[in-house]
Amino acid sequence: MTFPPVRSGKKRQRIGIFGGTFDPVHLGHLIAAREAAEILHLDRVLFIPAGRPPHKRGRSLSPAADRLGMVRLAIRGDERFACSAIELGSGDPSYTADTLRRLRQANRGSRLFLLIGLDQVALLATWKDPDRLFALATVCALSRPGFSSAGIGNQWRDRIIPVPVSAIDISASAIRARIKRGRSIRYLVPPPVEAYIMKTKLYRL
Repeated sequence: MTFPPVRSGKKRQRIGIFGGTFDPVHLGHLIAAREAAEILHLDRVLFIPAGRPPHKRGRSLSPAADRLGMVRLAIRGDERFACSAIELGSGDPSYTADTLRRLRQANRGSRLFLLIGLDQVALLATWKDPDRLFALATVCALSRPGFSSAGIGNQWRDRIIPVPVSAIDISASAIRARIKRGRSIRYLVPPPVEAYIMKTKLYRL
C-alpha cells in the first residue's frame, strides 16, 4: 500500500512517527502527540495504525479499516497530524524497524522521531532489531502514568530523549470494556470517533 511522502517546500522536515493499535484512538493519544510535537518542534506527526503487532498476538484486533477510519476522524482539522496505512493490508507481523526503513526511503532528507511510551521502552530488548531503530530515527520516550525512566535499559539510556507529556490515564482496553458494559465513552474519545463506534457497534461483543 502506498502513501504520500510528508514534505513541504525545501525545508528539512521533522516528522514524528506515532504507532499503535489505536483500537480505539482516544484523547490520551491526541494530547500526547500534540505535546510531543510542541516539545520536539515537529512539523508533522504521522499516526500509524499497527497491522499485526508481534507483542499482541494473543488479542484479536478490530478490522484495519475501522482503526484507520477512527484515526482519520480523530485527527481531522489538525494540520500537524497525518495518518499512514503503511502497516495495513499485509498479513505479516508489523515491525517498527521495517516501517521506519520504508518511511526513511519515502521521506529522504527528513528527520524521523520515533514516539513511543515509556511502557514500550521497557520492552525494547524484545523488539526486532532494536539497535536499528536508533540508526533510522531519534527515539523519544513519552511519559506514561505508572512508568518511570528507570525502566530504560542501560544500553539505550543515553540514546533516548525523554518527552514529558500530560499524564492522561486513558486506555483503549478500558474504553472497550466500558462499551461492552453499556457505559458512556464521552470525553474519552473525540466526538466523531464516539459516533463511529456507536454507528458500527464496535466492541459490543
